[in-house]
Formats: sequence, C-alpha cells, structure tokens
Amino acid sequence: LYDLIIENPLNDSLIFNLAYYYYENQQYPSSVLVSQQLLARNPKNLPALEMSAVGFELMGVPDRALQNYESLYLLTNEISTLYKMAFLQYDIKRFAECLASIDILLTNKDLDATKVSFNDVENKPKEYPMKVAILNLKGLAVQEHLGDKVAAKKLYEEALAIAPDFVLAKENLAKVK
Repeated sequence: LYDLIIENPLNDSLIFNLAYYYYENQQYPSSVLVSQQLLARNPKNLPALEMSAVGFELMGVPDRALQNYESLYLLTNEISTLYKMAFLQYDIKRFAECLASIDILLTNKDLDATKVSFNDVENKPKEYPMKVAILNLKGLAVQEHLGDKVAAKKLYEEALAIAPDFVLAKENLAKVK
C-alpha cells in the first residue's frame, strides 16, 4: 500500500485502505494518524471521521473522540452517534452538554425502536431499548451535576419500568436510596 500511495498520492481510497488495515489490526494510533490525513483533505469524509472517532476512543483520548463524533453527528444526524457523544460528554464531565444530548435523544422518533447491548444479571450481553440506557445516564448526570437525588431516582425508576432487569439502573437506584 505504501508503494501504491507514493505512486498515487491523490488516491484517497488507497489511504483509506491503509487506515482501515491499521484499524482492523488494532493499531489505533496509526489508524488515527492516517485517518487524520484523509480528514485534512476532506473534513466531511464520513468513514475517516468514524474511524478516527473510534480510534481516539479506544486509545483513551475521549476529548478528541468526542470532537470527531460531533463532526460526524452534524453530517449524519444519526441517533447512535449522539448516543455515543452523550456517554463521552458524561465521562469527561461536560454535564450540560451531556444533558442537552440526552434531551435531544429522548425526543428522537427512532429512540424506542433502537436497541443497545449491556450485560444482564448473569453478566451476559443482552439487548435493551436505548431509552433505558439514556434514562440511566440522565439519572447519573442529574445526580452528579445537579446533586438532585430525587430526580435521579425517578429516572432510574423510569428506566426500570421499561426494563426491570437493567443492572446499571438497579445499582444506581440502590446507591441513591
């Protein structure tokens, strides 16, 4: 690939293939560096944005991952991207942004049909409605940012009303009581 890129330096597909090769082989720093080259040429390159976002996240650089997810969301308006953004915003303690993202998610018409995977009580992956995870996250953000345990408790209970076996909401509710 390196030889082909040298011979065809304007061929973005070759550069993307190199980034993807690094990504598939879990060489995330190299994948991110190559993706960044593509983004310097075209900041709206969706596959490069996504690869860069995930790569930064897997490298433990949440602020840079969030920047890429934000750019991706502005271009695609995908619910899964905003979902990822909300969790990253919470992780880096940007609570006001996290709560704004959650509020947008809660009004999304596709929310009820969208599923996410979390471990159940037996520590096995199980699909839950995305709304359950979002309500739980909102409870955490409200509790930590606003110190409102009553509102947090209501959010955890709302999540458990939808999915009574959602472990995270059960644990968070137990901590609030």
